[in-house]
Order: sequence, then structure tokens, then C-alpha cells
Amino acid sequence: MKAYRISSPFPIRKLLFLMLALAVGVQLIVVSYNHFTGFYPLSGWAHFGIRLGRGILLSLIAGSLMAFPDLWLIQWLNRWVPWSARVPERLLLQLLLTVVVALLVGFAATFTANALHPYQNPLSKVLLYNALIFSVVNIVLMAILEGMSSFWENRAAQERAQALEQELSQIRFEVLKHQINPHFMFNSLNVLSGLIEQDKAKAQDFIDEFSMIYRYVLETIEQPVVALKEELRFAYSYLSLQQMRYGEGVRVEMAVPAEYLEQLMPPLSMQVVLENAIKHNIANASQPLHIEVSVEDGQLVVRNNLQPKVSNTYSAGLGQRNLAKRYQMVSAERPAFIMGSDRYEARLPLIKMETG
Repeated sequence: MKAYRISSPFPIRKLLFLMLALAVGVQLIVVSYNHFTGFYPLSGWAHFGIRLGRGILLSLIAGSLMAFPDLWLIQWLNRWVPWSARVPERLLLQLLLTVVVALLVGFAATFTANALHPYQNPLSKVLLYNALIFSVVNIVLMAILEGMSSFWENRAAQERAQALEQELSQIRFEVLKHQINPHFMFNSLNVLSGLIEQDKAKAQDFIDEFSMIYRYVLETIEQPVVALKEELRFAYSYLSLQQMRYGEGVRVEMAVPAEYLEQLMPPLSMQVVLENAIKHNIANASQPLHIEVSVEDGQLVVRNNLQPKVSNTYSAGLGQRNLAKRYQMVSAERPAFIMGSDRYEARLPLIKMETG
């Protein structure tokens, strides 16, 4: 059975202050009313102070015994009978449960007080009287707690949204910084310089693919997801540049069924995987880097053979962590990166587009 916890961000200090204020207010009214109506007359100010102090202490205990069940009830009702969907049922059920809690606590407090100092009036009359008082007080308390709980939950939700937006902005910045990589720019311009002298037509193709890559980066950096077909188009341009640079050192095989092309994924996901494969492995004509792209079990799978560079630089895995965070914002599934004995495999979940 699932346990319910008080998970709302309700400040304990404010709750205690509220309980104290209610206890003092209620006891001032009750003690004064009892004295002036003759229900429980006071013999003097000292008696008034004792009655008030004892009443406040018992009210604090009783209030706590009502407040925490009330908070639990609010959470439980929010889950099963939310205000947004079933207002009449929620109102009646919450009122009924509020009175039940009040009666249980009221009877317990009355019997305890009677044990400490027996009432002069019949116990049945005091029970009825206290049941009415506790019911009214708990209805007021429940209304206050409901309002305060909603307020603090809304505030916490806004803070979480702001924190998420800040994190998303940071991720966007890191992704953009990662894409406009000075080493990639430098290497690409070197390749372009060589092609201009050797093959102007090929140089023009290089410029076209190069401009497509950065246009795609700027167009998609603000989007949470893009279609797989757009990512594959980007991957084709990116790999074309790499093949112009490495020649036969980079060999690519793509086998993606057409029915998956409209499914979604975070933009530039493939760039992280492809760049890691080329960055950390030898890629030349005698030791070509083989990259395979396919779909398995609803995931885009990118595999490459392992042939680490001797002077391989340390990788902090920042790109993978950012990619995992971007998936966390749009899907319950997470990417997986699997290192085998002779190959490396990245599995990127594909997100089905919601319809209707």
C-alpha cells in the first residue's frame, strides 16, 4: 500500500505560530464566555490565568493533533478528489472528514481535561459543548490550512519553474557554446582552405554543408524537440564535412525506417554522439571508423568501432550529461551510453508525437 506523506512546502514555524494564535484567541473567548454565562465562573485573575494557560496548552496539543491530520487530508484529497474536477464532492467530503477529526480530538481532549480536573457540569454536556467548539475551530483551521497550503505550493511551483528555466538557459548556452567549437571551426576552415586550392566544386559543397550545420544550430537551439528526420539531415551534413576531412577514414551506414522519421528527440542529440566518436577514435584509410545508425526498440542507436587514439584527451562527459538533462525535460526515458570490448553504443530514445 502506498504511504502518503505531507510533501507540501508548508513552513513549520508559520504553522506553529498559527496554532499559537488560534489557541490564545479561542481560549480567551471560551474562558470569558464560560465565566460570564456562569458555565464555569472564575474566582479572580489568578484563576483566569491558570484557566487560560491550561486551556492554551491543551489547545496547542489538540490543535497539533488536528493540524497534521488536516494537512494529510488536504494532500490525500488533492490526489483523489481534486478541486479542479469535483468541487461539490470535495467540499462535502472535506467538511465531513474535518468534523470527524475534530470530534476525535475533542473527545480525547475533554476526557484528558476531566481526568486532570473534573468538570462541575455533567460530562455528557461538556462533551457536546466541546464537540461543537472543536468542530467550528477545525473547520476554520482547515480553511486556513487549505489556503496557506495552496499559496505555498504555488510559490514552490513558481520557484521550481524559475530554477528549471535557469537550468534550461544554462544548458542552451552550454550546447550552443559546444556547437560553435573553435577547434571545429579551425579544422573546418583549414579543410576548406585546402579544398579551395584543390577542388573548387568540392569546396562549394563544403561551404553549403557547413552553413547548413550552423543554420540548424541557430534555428533549433530554442526548441525542446525536433523530428528525427531533421536530426538525420543535420547528421548527414555533419558527417559530410568529416568525410571531406578524413576521406575513407570515416564510413557511415544509416538504416532508419521511414515510420520513425516523424518521431522526436532533443535537437543536436546526434551531434554529441557523432562528435564523441570522431574525437576519441582513430579515423584514417588504414583504420577506418565505422559508424552505424539504426533504430531498435524505439531508440535511435549509434554504434562505432573502438580504436582509441594514443594521445586521447580526457573527456569530462559534459555533452552526455547535458543531453541527459535535455531528455529529462521532455521525456521519462533517458539516453544510454554503453562501452563494449570492441565497440561503443549510444541509445537515444525516440519520443512519439502526441496526436489529438
